[in-house]
Amino acid sequence: MRLKNGLKGDVKSQAVEDQLRNVDPVLGAGEQYRDKKHEIELVLCEDFIDLDRLRDLAISPGGFVTDELRRKAWPKLLGIDVDNIPEKPADEVLHGHRDYNQVVMDVNRSLKRFPPGMDQDVRLGLQDQLVDLIMRVLVRHDELHYYQGYHDICVTFLLVVGEDVAFALVEKLSMNHLRDFMDADMDRTKHILNYMYPLIGRVNPDLRDHMEKSEVGTIFSLSWLITWYGHVLPHLRDIVRCYDFFIACHPLMPIYLAAAIVMYREPEILTTDCEMCMLHSLLSKIPDNLPYEELLVQASELYTKFPPDNLACDVILITKRNQQLQKVRLQSRSRHKQERKKNRWLSVFYQDGSSVYCKVTFWTLTAVVSAVMIAYLRSTDWELLSGWWT
Repeated sequence: MRLKNGLKGDVKSQAVEDQLRNVDPVLGAGEQYRDKKHEIELVLCEDFIDLDRLRDLAISPGGFVTDELRRKAWPKLLGIDVDNIPEKPADEVLHGHRDYNQVVMDVNRSLKRFPPGMDQDVRLGLQDQLVDLIMRVLVRHDELHYYQGYHDICVTFLLVVGEDVAFALVEKLSMNHLRDFMDADMDRTKHILNYMYPLIGRVNPDLRDHMEKSEVGTIFSLSWLITWYGHVLPHLRDIVRCYDFFIACHPLMPIYLAAAIVMYREPEILTTDCEMCMLHSLLSKIPDNLPYEELLVQASELYTKFPPDNLACDVILITKRNQQLQKVRLQSRSRHKQERKKNRWLSVFYQDGSSVYCKVTFWTLTAVVSAVMIAYLRSTDWELLSGWWT
């Protein structure tokens, strides 16, 4: 069932601001970027905002520095008029959507996405609004399909800007940066993941060879990609910094960051046994102390040196190879299924697999003897036989 509480409307009140500032330093950050903060404020105050300059500020170290500036800068970057946001539909409209129950279940499990120490009533209010925020996007765009992880992106925007503006931001991103993740299947998501190995191979062929030999694949980075790292980074300040970067960049930038993270961890990877389970276990856990500013710079450099068009042929080959492997696996699985069905009768004769031929022979002889006796009895003079019983 959906969480209920007494907080209604947009909960980005001063009380919520104070809660977030106390439990996560992101709202109070910015002293080391004082000059940059002032520059961002000047850009945002202009009648005609220089979007290229604003984009550069989002990408460069520190991003937009504080959530106060993000509330102004994010809508500007995405071309959103915060004074003209569509009203929320009635509850029966939101609750009638095909994905409503799944959204509620995911939001009810999202406790760890709220800063520790947050007042329970505030958190419950935010969770209710998170459900509404997600449903507002989905009911307006029937072609979009909810996926588990989408709520991790939405909650980040909710914590920073509140429900109404978060809805407008997420709606715009869902039609652009996040669109490939919101298909009815995962084909385009898998295609994006296939950029990782070509990127790694351009810079570090030995690392690519090691990972391909282990057959670790790219599934370890799926949650990084589809949640914009919101599900895997422990601190809100690091998540919103990545969001500054992603909003201002090409939609494929999250996979460039993934490649940068993997290459940063090269020493760990190459000293780990070249086995799928070992490398998957290592890579699926992102260390808490990664130098994110440095990694964002490296991701930008990767994009400049190897833009998506430069990698397209390699990615297509990987995609076709993976599709062929999947086809072979499905065919093999089908053959095994047919063989199991064909040989299932043998289980009648033995459970432990021993003395197979003896047991089959015994039952075969028994069947033959029985058939002979039946034939004999049918041909016998029953009057003669009846005398035997007297």
